[in-house]
Amino acid sequence: MSYYEDTVVQMGRTLRNLRAMLDKAAEFAGARGAEADCFVGFSLHPDMRPFAFQIQAACDAAKFAAARLAGVEPPKNPDTEKTLDELRARIDATLAFLDGLEAAQFDGAGEREVPISFLPGKAAYGADYLREFVLPNFYFHSAMAYALLRQAGVSLGKRDFITHLTLHDVAS
Repeated sequence: MSYYEDTVVQMGRTLRNLRAMLDKAAEFAGARGAEADCFVGFSLHPDMRPFAFQIQAACDAAKFAAARLAGVEPPKNPDTEKTLDELRARIDATLAFLDGLEAAQFDGAGEREVPISFLPGKAAYGADYLREFVLPNFYFHSAMAYALLRQAGVSLGKRDFITHLTLHDVAS
């Protein structure tokens, strides 16, 4: 495994899966005569951030991790998405950023010092940052988005969350 594969490749796969889930949510709403954007404000609990935030946070986790580990500036996003189309565009922009990075930019990423913005004066090395914060945070928000759509009745299964497996034939 490499830092490039853990961020650009794997997080990119999950973001593509989330984008496909947005398409299924829109189809689900349309089949019931509902507005597709009805999902944007859903949350599992009154003190929980809504669906739109879960998508924004997953995108942010991917772009900030990739940028910090590659030593580049991340794009800025204002977190103003209020429709499924805007959330799709947010995912697409994040994917475009990730796809523009090259594996060589991640050389030395594990030893790179990453400032922790919400803990002033603190930093983590890239390996710890990715393993202890980024991956749990990214998958938390991705899973919450999935759970919110499932709770709303969208027909999703585990294969919608985990797809694009790299497989090979087994020698018999």
